[in-house]
Amino acid sequence: MSERIEITTLTDGGQDPLTVARAVAGFIDGATATLDLAQYDFNLVGETADLVASAFRHAAERGVKTRFVYNVDHANPIPVPPPPEPDVLLIASLPVSGKAIAGVPDLMHHKYVIRDGDTVWTGSLNWTDDSFARQENVIAIVRSAAIAKAYRLDFDQLWGTSDVEKTGFVDPRWDDGVRVWFTPGHGEDLSSRIAKQIRRSKRRVRICSPVITTGPVLGTLAQVISDRSVDVAGCVDATQVRDVIRQWEALGNLAWKLPLLERVLAGPFSGKLSTPYGPGTVHDFMHAKIAVCDDTVFVGSFNLSRSGEKNAENVLELEDAAIADALAAYVDEVRARYPLFTSAGGGPDRPASAAAT
Repeated sequence: MSERIEITTLTDGGQDPLTVARAVAGFIDGATATLDLAQYDFNLVGETADLVASAFRHAAERGVKTRFVYNVDHANPIPVPPPPEPDVLLIASLPVSGKAIAGVPDLMHHKYVIRDGDTVWTGSLNWTDDSFARQENVIAIVRSAAIAKAYRLDFDQLWGTSDVEKTGFVDPRWDDGVRVWFTPGHGEDLSSRIAKQIRRSKRRVRICSPVITTGPVLGTLAQVISDRSVDVAGCVDATQVRDVIRQWEALGNLAWKLPLLERVLAGPFSGKLSTPYGPGTVHDFMHAKIAVCDDTVFVGSFNLSRSGEKNAENVLELEDAAIADALAAYVDEVRARYPLFTSAGGGPDRPASAAAT
């Protein structure tokens, strides 16, 4: 595995939240000059909050300048599950320059940190206690000034405009087997790229995504599964997919996607029956966002959804056989934990969602 790239995987109940909080604090502790954070959800309590907050305070004492953008709720109709409520009081207590970004019309869904202009922490992990302990997630740390520069360009768009629609306009350029995609600027391009790599795969496709609703990926998966041209398997969040199906059926104009989704989920996909969202409920979603296509890996904050194309998201595309092997094995481990998507009628077990489109 590349020395420049460090991958950490989490499972529901597989690690203590303090262990993850220590890793977060350790990354912050490594900063000598600057930290730029884009965090969809930041909500810690007790010891985890103390650990992370102390790391920010010690960084400020060392002269580190920190900027922090985070998603906030708005009056528009909300997606499923609803946006989080970051702990704005905790953020306000930290020695950082903070900026709230309203997810209008879509979410500021990033989970990344740029450290000293040469290292990036990214992936699917929100900084919450449930995310640390009760969800499937992937963390990627990339040591590359070129990749960090791309993230800095995206961050500056967020910071300068406070407008999700005006961000993600950073060209995806290769740097020694790594490139980064940002949405919404390249949202449709990213979906098409993932679909193309699925179609080109000869040996394996492994996917973890809470939902799979973007047209290019759905259509391509349905095709390769029907053609039996490649070994395809994965895991979704069953509770969320069920919500998606209900929304599609209610809207009517998205019904054309249902046969594609049914064909994909009738294949070897499992589904986690996570706790339905509600006030005070545990957030134990199947939250990893991975696509492994032979030796190419896509990993980041991007659900394979139409909404994901419109949110502010980031995805690393990696050409690395060792990382691909490790993450394919992780997907197989995750899908083995949950039942297959089957029903007496032969279709999916009326699965679940995080986005209606």
